Amino acid sequence: MKNFKSLLLLLMTAMIWGFAFVAQRMGADYIEAFSFNGIRFLLGGISLIPVICIFEKRDAEIDLHKSKIKTTVFAGILAGIALFTASALQQKGIEITGSAGKASFMTGLYTVLVPVFGVFLGKKTNLNVWLGAILAVLGMFFLCIVAEDWTVSWKLSFGDVILFLNAVFWAIHILIIDRFVDRIYSLRFAFTQFIFCGGLSLVLGLLFEEISFALLQKAVIPILYCGVLSVGVAYTCQIIGQKTADPTYASIILSTESMFGALGGAVVLKETMTKQGYLGCLLIFCGVIISQLVFSKKTAKTL
Repeated sequence: MKNFKSLLLLLMTAMIWGFAFVAQRMGADYIEAFSFNGIRFLLGGISLIPVICIFEKRDAEIDLHKSKIKTTVFAGILAGIALFTASALQQKGIEITGSAGKASFMTGLYTVLVPVFGVFLGKKTNLNVWLGAILAVLGMFFLCIVAEDWTVSWKLSFGDVILFLNAVFWAIHILIIDRFVDRIYSLRFAFTQFIFCGGLSLVLGLLFEEISFALLQKAVIPILYCGVLSVGVAYTCQIIGQKTADPTYASIILSTESMFGALGGAVVLKETMTKQGYLGCLLIFCGVIISQLVFSKKTAKTL
């Protein structure tokens, strides 16, 4: 029962994150990328304060040397830079393509890219990861390259390139977390990266974008969803859920985020794709799932 509750919390996390693509698409109709992300991540960071007080207050009091806090702040700023870049590219990609579904599946590529990039850091990669990567690349080919009449158009749209780069920087963001995960307070780290990302985004928004109170009023629901639910609530559910859930099941459930993003785009925004696009999404989804599978040492093969 305990594991079931954990998996349910992780499924809720994936649903919230998936439908956040819909909110981002709706928000893009009113305010530009930097402004949207600035308000969203600052709001999300603030929403984590009570969670930090509940889950990490005692741990911080025990750490008398404060070295862990310093590492947490440093790692948070470093991850905040990657988060700023990834989220800006993601929001801009959604703005250009006008598709929550495509953005969700393209973003999901980061789960395949993380272990592939890990090879360059000296980490062993299982054969299933390479199979997943091949399926994901093939899926991206059908999603972005193959036209409605099944002819091949070798021209990637600018929005597609932006969304792929967004996946690259999400992968970098994950690798940064992996580098520091054993030496930080996870919630304080999250708060630091969200505040840094939000502050930097808002500064650039004020400098280069037009922000009006009237437009902010129209985008208030998407902003609240992405800030409070997608950051505060979903991140808390992830932390609690992953405490007792099997890591393999947890990663697979969280990877359904892209499926919920596409579902939300279809139901809420009435988005549609070509048959080729749906095939591409299916291949990307299969690639992501396969890359997350963990086999026993007897059956696993590494390259």
